[in-house]
Amino acid sequence: MKRLDVTRAFDGVFLESIELADAEQVESALEKAQSLYELRQRWLTKAERIEILEKTSSLMRARVSELAACIVAEGGKPLRDARVEVERAIEGVRLAAQALFTQHGTEIPMGVSSASAGRWAVTYHEPRGVVVAISAFNHPLNLIVHQVAPAVAAGCPVIVKPSLSTPLSCRHFVEILREAGLPAGWCQMLVCDNELSERLVTDPRNAFLSFIGSANVGWKLRSVLPPGAACALEHGGLAPMIVDETADWLGAIDPLLKGCFYHAGQVCVSGQRLYLHESIYDEFIDRFVPAVEELRAGDPADPVVDVGPLISEREVARVDGAVTEAVNAGAEVLCGGKRITPTVYAPTVLAGVPSGSLILEREIFGPVVCVSKFARIEEAITSANSVPEFFQAAVFTRDLNRALSLSRELHGMAVMVNDHSAFRVDWMPFGGHRSSGLGVGGIGKSMREMSIERMVVFKTVGSESMGQDVEGFRND
Repeated sequence: MKRLDVTRAFDGVFLESIELADAEQVESALEKAQSLYELRQRWLTKAERIEILEKTSSLMRARVSELAACIVAEGGKPLRDARVEVERAIEGVRLAAQALFTQHGTEIPMGVSSASAGRWAVTYHEPRGVVVAISAFNHPLNLIVHQVAPAVAAGCPVIVKPSLSTPLSCRHFVEILREAGLPAGWCQMLVCDNELSERLVTDPRNAFLSFIGSANVGWKLRSVLPPGAACALEHGGLAPMIVDETADWLGAIDPLLKGCFYHAGQVCVSGQRLYLHESIYDEFIDRFVPAVEELRAGDPADPVVDVGPLISEREVARVDGAVTEAVNAGAEVLCGGKRITPTVYAPTVLAGVPSGSLILEREIFGPVVCVSKFARIEEAITSANSVPEFFQAAVFTRDLNRALSLSRELHGMAVMVNDHSAFRVDWMPFGGHRSSGLGVGGIGKSMREMSIERMVVFKTVGSESMGQDVEGFRND
């Protein structure tokens, strides 16, 4: 049996060895999940799902420190941010339970034409089927919650495949679900290689794919989905941020630091391209660059650290290569631009990056932001919209008309006004468009995606009205 050694992201210290699933275990998981779905009489009731999710939330609340420590170790997220992630994950589970009180079907108008006379119709929701959830490393607990909790709430059996870099947080969550009363087959974790992951996706028992990861992999998996399977894809972006001449640019520095360097930039909506009006450019840079240099980078377990490691040395080499290419093409390093340790890359600000550079055309997924100046707002808009990624964007301005116009003109499924591009709360719709993804996430939205809407139509006999006794119904 093959095993996977899980190590600390910061220094590669061994954490634990866990079993890798084989083809037989993948088949067993699919068969178990499909059998549960087909046995309608054994579906979990809404009341049962609510009770399980509420208990899960309570159990997580009692283990905040343990869950945060796991995120720090395997994922490299700084301790204070890891604790925030756990709080978000607890909130996400709670939101999934609450959504069951508000999501419902609708009445379909009848009696509005001769063809619909004497009828009454309503819709209701049922679980779509087996959910296959493939997750990413950068939020190893909260991403799992966003994929698994809506599936549990919707009544779907779910098979979750975590990132091979961060499987321990996922295992914690699955174990807590079971402790809270979820029968084992309703949520199964499989740690497996890419070949077996694709087998999960292509299997005809897969009714819904939830994928968070790279665009290349996500779009490939979508192309091999079985007939009838739905999917939600969450990829990345090169979030643009515009600071115009009317903005409170001094007040924008702290949120921009957060938006660019949170979790070392390993966030799908991290700010990567910063556009500054020429009238404020010099003053802004004089304040922003020293603030970046003051960010403390290093061991994420240290409570004072702001920026932790990238997930692997290979990722550091990739980021460094992109920075080097930009510098060789003429970009100026205002700060950073170097490794601090084999896994920690210094928070970096680049200026004058030539168009066509890799770092302006692809998601860097690292602690790097490219700054440039503009004279006319149209220049910033054109440059910001020049890439196919379409996720979130930000604009800082005191001009209400400009805020409204930019919120429509900037490519982004969500545009933040006077806040950084990485803002998110877990009940809001969240998702990319074009190459950045497909479908809309957020706890409630994901639950609807994982459900089907069915309808029942009653026909009355001998009357065009529903105002008659039950005896008025009969089978024709």
